[in-house]
Parts: sequence; C-alpha cells; structure tokens
Amino acid sequence: MPVVNLAAKLATFSDHWSPRIVGRFNDNDIMVVKAKGEFVWHAHADTDDFFLVLKGHLTIQLRDGDVRLGPGDLHVVPKGVEHRPVASEEVELLLLEPGGTPNTGDPATAARKREI
Repeated sequence: MPVVNLAAKLATFSDHWSPRIVGRFNDNDIMVVKAKGEFVWHAHADTDDFFLVLKGHLTIQLRDGDVRLGPGDLHVVPKGVEHRPVASEEVELLLLEPGGTPNTGDPATAARKREI
C-alpha cells in the first residue's frame, strides 16, 4: 500500500459527515471525515465506534455524559451505546470501522462511503 497523506486526502473535499475511505486494514475501512454541527443520535449493534481527532474539537454526546476530544485524542464508543458526535466548528477525524458499517448504524439512513 502506498503512503497515504491524510491532510492531502482531507483537502480533496469540503462536505461534512461524508466519510472517505483512504485505506483498508484487514477487513476494516480506514476513513477520514470532516464534521460540523450535530450528527444524529445512533448506535452500532455489532461494532465499536472509533474516533481520532486530527484537527479541531469534537464532543461525543452520550446519554450519561459528554466526551470532549481535541487534536490527537481518541475515543472508542462501545457497541450498542447510543451516541451523537457534535462539532461547533469544523473538525477533521480519522475513523476505523469494519467494512460496510453504516455511519448511522442503519443502512437506510447512512451516508455513502466513497474511496479516495
């Protein structure tokens, strides 16, 4: 696999909450995404949800409290736990999830993942 420059990949798009696949690790998608505003409350029944902040700040709202992340911070939401990512300003994230996992937990409402 060639070297992947995350900043260069992130510079190729501007839309929010639309993950881009930049590589694969075993059966997992390695993705970057730009986020701003509130995402939907959701849970993933079969997989944990991995967030690594590259730039900016992200709050992951949980029903029992918030998790605040800054550059270099990561958090894993355990499978089945309802959560909602929120970013008051644009944030850039690295996400890891099993291939084909819908970002909303529901294939009917999930953003289509594109490979870049």
